[in-house]
Amino acid sequence: MATVSQQSSFSKIAWPVVAWIVALIFFFPIFWLVFTSFKTDQDAVNPEFLWRFTPTLENYTNMTQNYDYWRFATNSVITSTFATLFALFVGVPCAYAMAFNPSRHTKDILMWMLSTKMLPAAAVLYPMTFLTKNFLGIFDTHFLIILVLCLVNLPIVIWMLFTYFKEIPKEIIEASKMDGVTTWGEIKDILLPLAWGGVASTALLCFIFCWNEAYWTVRLTTIDAATLSKLIEGNRAPEGLFFGRLSAVSTAAIAPIVVLGWFCQKQLVQGLTFGAVK
Repeated sequence: MATVSQQSSFSKIAWPVVAWIVALIFFFPIFWLVFTSFKTDQDAVNPEFLWRFTPTLENYTNMTQNYDYWRFATNSVITSTFATLFALFVGVPCAYAMAFNPSRHTKDILMWMLSTKMLPAAAVLYPMTFLTKNFLGIFDTHFLIILVLCLVNLPIVIWMLFTYFKEIPKEIIEASKMDGVTTWGEIKDILLPLAWGGVASTALLCFIFCWNEAYWTVRLTTIDAATLSKLIEGNRAPEGLFFGRLSAVSTAAIAPIVVLGWFCQKQLVQGLTFGAVK
């Protein structure tokens, strides 16, 4: 009994310590990013001013006054929100059909959709840029970025929703059909309320992916539809990176999504564990 008690006491102390160490390792880059954002560009690259420096808000002031931060942030909100809504608008019916009306090709279709995530983005960059600039005329528009972000994240959205919908008993859907409920009624009044946690977590993850997307938003925009990723990419020059300004812009770019994830962590965890073995 004494040995078990000693092991239990050791575990109560050791595991929290290990958890704190792991958390510090993961969050140290974020801390250093915020820490560097209060330095000038000269102090940020000078080892002598690693800790001893005079904090300044110059980087944040320049970001809002000279770099038009709010325009880039507004574009990020618009493109991420509408891309998420369109992905759900397409993904929910697709996942519903595959979960409750499967065919012998359903698994093949799901694997094909997932395989599209393996395609190197650089392989289609030139034809997409050429077509959108010279033929379609939608280069550097919100419509193009929303469409691209929606298509990029659609396979993940369908896969997640399909997993959540599969956990709902088919008998509920069959009973609603016997009562004369339409397909839209089944989705709106039965399916979505039962799988609301999974749908919410899918929407949150899709929004985060859209917000963090850098490859397409940097290469398919110039000014009008440029997002925060474009603003971050712009803080470099032939002589090097402006680390102070770059850290400030990066901090301002990740802050909204970190706050959103913090307040929605309960719903996120609940949705991600929906249907898991308890």
